[in-house]
Amino acid sequence: MTAQNARIALVLGANGGVGGETAAALARRGWTVRALVRDPGQGRLAGVDYRKGDVLDRDAVVAAAQGAAIIVHAVNPPGYRGWKTLVLPMIDNTIAAARASGARILLPGTIYNYDPAAHAVIDETTPQRALTRKGRIRIAMEARLEAAAEDGVRSLILRAGDYFGPRSTANSWFASGLVKPGQAVKTILYPGDKNVGHAWAYLPDVGETFARLADREAELPAFARFHFEGVWDADGTAMVRAIARAAGLARPDVRRLPWGLLPVAGLFNETMRELSEMRPFWRHPVRLDNHRLVAFLGEEPRTPLDVAVRATMQGLDVPVAETARLKRAA
Repeated sequence: MTAQNARIALVLGANGGVGGETAAALARRGWTVRALVRDPGQGRLAGVDYRKGDVLDRDAVVAAAQGAAIIVHAVNPPGYRGWKTLVLPMIDNTIAAARASGARILLPGTIYNYDPAAHAVIDETTPQRALTRKGRIRIAMEARLEAAAEDGVRSLILRAGDYFGPRSTANSWFASGLVKPGQAVKTILYPGDKNVGHAWAYLPDVGETFARLADREAELPAFARFHFEGVWDADGTAMVRAIARAAGLARPDVRRLPWGLLPVAGLFNETMRELSEMRPFWRHPVRLDNHRLVAFLGEEPRTPLDVAVRATMQGLDVPVAETARLKRAA
């Protein structure tokens, strides 16, 4: 059996949000899933073969990818730290593993590749002109994948908005801003400007989409891109209202993120410095056009917002209201 027809998937970043949900979705759809992680003891998914290794160790990645048909590259430096020095070596190691195994690379894409003031709606043909360091690095990642496709290394990019879900990590705006993991909702700290739309992506829906694409990856060109629309919050209030309903709050205390303090905090904290670069994406709407994805799959997996937010809060150990109370608040 060759890598092209074996249903073996290697997931890098399986203990994270998109990696964990994609691993779970692949397993549900009959894939044999391996996960390369630094601490196999933290593995939480039943039926997943956790292997010890670091994505920065090329030999470890190549060995783990042996016989795999796909490699899910869902790994990032935690807390946005070390992007400049770590991100590109990580993708280079994955490309080397894909070249050795014949696997297709699946990469979660971001909207950071774009100038948010220039394009209110982006599709797969929109020019990528990043204004931030992270955006320029993401463009370089995708460029390396596109170049590798000319040399026989196949890849697929699925671009989405800001992630939220039961496996949300500290890198997510939902878990680091809107709610506080492990605490009851008292104040919702919203990063966006008033009446500015924002794109959200529910992690289980993203994972399911990746799995459906993986099932049909042989039908795709060597280098493929798709955009995932997810939850489009047209004026920045839908997510806040959903959190309030889940928490049972009739009149939530909603406050704006104090963006002006982030550059000061960034002098001493790299995570705060990187987060401060993201302000333009909360001042301008950037919606993802998913027509190409829907044309290929027939639909985009979509969980109702209230269901998704409630599950996300429960996954973060944020208390939610009883169902009856939730209905009265709605």
